[in-house]
Amino acid sequence: MRVAMYKTGCSLIIDSRSCVNTCSTTFVSKLNLCINKHAKPYRLQWLNDNGEVKVTKQVVVPFFIMKYVDEVLYDVVPIQASHILLRRPWQYNKKTIHNGVKNKYTIIKYGKIITLVPLTPK
Repeated sequence: MRVAMYKTGCSLIIDSRSCVNTCSTTFVSKLNLCINKHAKPYRLQWLNDNGEVKVTKQVVVPFFIMKYVDEVLYDVVPIQASHILLRRPWQYNKKTIHNGVKNKYTIIKYGKIITLVPLTPK
């Protein structure tokens, strides 16, 4: 699922196939976010055509999508598909419910039901 965050002109993808929440290096530098050293550096292979990438930095990014407001810890990596990739850790920690047929994610936050839907083709 791809969702746009229009205030900053950024995009976000929700994908349950990986175990790492990631944020692009371009996004972090563009917004001048405070970067922290990764507590347990590791290597990723699948992010780009250049082979293996060493993950050594993390960043906390507050964001909102319509009524949904959150703050997530991301590993900073040079990705081009999106500015932010929310993965299984976010889905698990937030207890999201994914409707695969409609490609919608439902979250209950502060007693309110919030449904995230993908961008329209336009």
